[in-house]
Amino acid sequence: MTVSQPAFNASNSIIVRLNIDNKIGMLASVTKTISEMGGVVGAIDLVQPEAGVLVRDISIFTHDPDHSDQIVTAIKNLPGVEFINFSDRTFLVHLGGKISIRNRIPVKTRDDLSMAYTPGVARICMDIYEDPEDAYKLTIKGNTVAVISDGTAVLGLGDIGPKAAMPVMEGKAMLFKEFANIDAWPICLDTTDTEEIIRTVKA
Repeated sequence: MTVSQPAFNASNSIIVRLNIDNKIGMLASVTKTISEMGGVVGAIDLVQPEAGVLVRDISIFTHDPDHSDQIVTAIKNLPGVEFINFSDRTFLVHLGGKISIRNRIPVKTRDDLSMAYTPGVARICMDIYEDPEDAYKLTIKGNTVAVISDGTAVLGLGDIGPKAAMPVMEGKAMLFKEFANIDAWPICLDTTDTEEIIRTVKA
């Protein structure tokens, strides 16, 4: 009977940085060990050559975090190989968050600043004051949605709370921007009171 193995994908992958003795067959020894442990070797990058050793980054696809740890342990036991560190590629993607605010227009000169901000912006404010509907064409409001959660039903994770829900809400905001060019703001509310959530969203 054939036992099926979990599929590989980038969400379970790591990058290991190694000092490898600069001798024939050493890199092959590392990749052989990774394969024997059930990992799949991806990119191999030379970081820098040093006296007698080569510093390399090796990307490895694994089944899950436990599998990654097993491969790292096996690499650490190889003679002629000094383990420096490893990074989880998915955690690297999330460092600092996945979305940011970027200006649609450059602000490089005094003219740019005087139109985008003071004093010119005051005229825009007064236009909206006189006709509030103009906010939808003169501000980001016309192309913006909020992605709101209280963290109680997050994908397949269930009730994990508002802070832990934020990476998923950021991901949803990314999809809005990438596929519909809609600016989306992730908002995770620290309350599970239905009426309070409704009041907050309406406000």
